[in-house]
Amino acid sequence: MAVFNYTVRDASGAVAEGSIESQTRREALRKLQARGLKPVKVEEAGAAVRAKEAVREGGPSDRELAPTEAECLPFLEAMADLVRSGMSAGEALRLLSLRLQKSRLRVLCAGLWSKLGEGQSLSAALGAYPKVFDGQTLNLIAAGEATGNIRDVLERLIAHFTEQQEFRRKLVSAMAYPLFICVVAVGVVVFFVLFLLPRLQTLLTSLGGKLPLSTKLLMTFADVFVVVGPIILVAGIIAVISIARWRKSEEGKIASDALLLKVPIAGSFVMRVSVLNFCHTLAVLLENGITTAEALRLAEKTAPNRALRQQLRAATDRVLEGDSLSKALARTGYFPRLLLDRVAVAEQTGNLAPGLRDISRSYRAELDRWLGTISQTISASVLVAAFSFVAFIAFAIVAAVFEVSSSFRF
Repeated sequence: MAVFNYTVRDASGAVAEGSIESQTRREALRKLQARGLKPVKVEEAGAAVRAKEAVREGGPSDRELAPTEAECLPFLEAMADLVRSGMSAGEALRLLSLRLQKSRLRVLCAGLWSKLGEGQSLSAALGAYPKVFDGQTLNLIAAGEATGNIRDVLERLIAHFTEQQEFRRKLVSAMAYPLFICVVAVGVVVFFVLFLLPRLQTLLTSLGGKLPLSTKLLMTFADVFVVVGPIILVAGIIAVISIARWRKSEEGKIASDALLLKVPIAGSFVMRVSVLNFCHTLAVLLENGITTAEALRLAEKTAPNRALRQQLRAATDRVLEGDSLSKALARTGYFPRLLLDRVAVAEQTGNLAPGLRDISRSYRAELDRWLGTISQTISASVLVAAFSFVAFIAFAIVAAVFEVSSSFRF
């Protein structure tokens, strides 16, 4: 049995403190009320103490132990495991606050259990940690509490966040190799231009003789690069600082995001990711009983691009005014025609949530293929350009050596 510390008032209004053993906080409240006492504060003794012990054992400060977004998925998985075994959400939180080894996660669970002990609902307690749980998670948990279906809600949230985590992993792995190739190619060019070519130029000049055209072009490029390179670098730094200052204002963020959508590859990538997040999030929300209006408002916030988010907000307004979802999304100009046709069919058959789930699944596979193609194309292009430049340098050096050596007379 758990031990609860309490503060109560008796019939005369006098304040008293003590502790009581009980299975749950609700049972402890009933026992105190049966004694004719009015509970002022009742909380479990172990959770807060263990949370403090976690801080002392780990050594870091309270700020360093503040829960972050990274704790969201592990927390949901731990809760789902216990709820699946038959525990209530409150009992699961109490056990997690006492048994977990990870300091951040234990502090989070202890804080949530403390808020439950104050009489708050689970969704209200989660709302006290906005850096960990977003709006759609809070609304889904609240819907699960209202319907008594918290277990299914937890499992769907876990599936949702796991899919998002897997997608981010694929995205990073798809873009890591092209970025690595670009960095290596730039490094090779800088090495040849700044270190190898000046020494070669000094050597060929000291030997005398006429240099071939390829070598002259290479020397000219090196001279221009030495002068123009620092100017380009400084201009790039100034441009980055200017854009960062511009984006500090809301108007600048919207305008820069609108320009980003017009960039050939980057704009297409942002639109595809935003469309996928919107469809997948909307499907999860509708499947868990969230109203269409609230689901649309939450789903539109998943778009990272503010200009695109404005268009989604306008589409939501049109849906609330009576327009169909497919027609409202079509007016944004960002959704593929085939996807809109599938949304229209799902609306007509009354299977919008399952339809959106199928759409997001197929669209994710299509986006994975597109990312793979773009990654391979960029990698191949950079490799060809780097190897071509190195081959040109090698040819220019060899041609210069032969040209100078042929001018010697023995």
